Amino acid sequence: MSMPSGTELLLIFGIIVLMFGAKKIPDLAKGLGQGIKNFKKEMKSDEAEDMDVKTAQTDAPKKVETTGTAASTETPKTSHQA
Repeated sequence: MSMPSGTELLLIFGIIVLMFGAKKIPDLAKGLGQGIKNFKKEMKSDEAEDMDVKTAQTDAPKKVETTGTAASTETPKTSHQA
């Protein structure tokens, strides 16, 4: 299927004008443009959130296990009974 020729485009445009009226066409185009703009904006924000989650998962601090060496350096308290 090829692109419509000039006369076919004029015929399509004429049918649209008859269906919606000349005053409604700019409003329809404006609404369509805003819809596309909002869609692209949401797609970018979703991608940014996905990237934030991925970097947060890779940059998360790893849990460090303590081996108890700090407790062994302290001197044990003993009670001296006389």
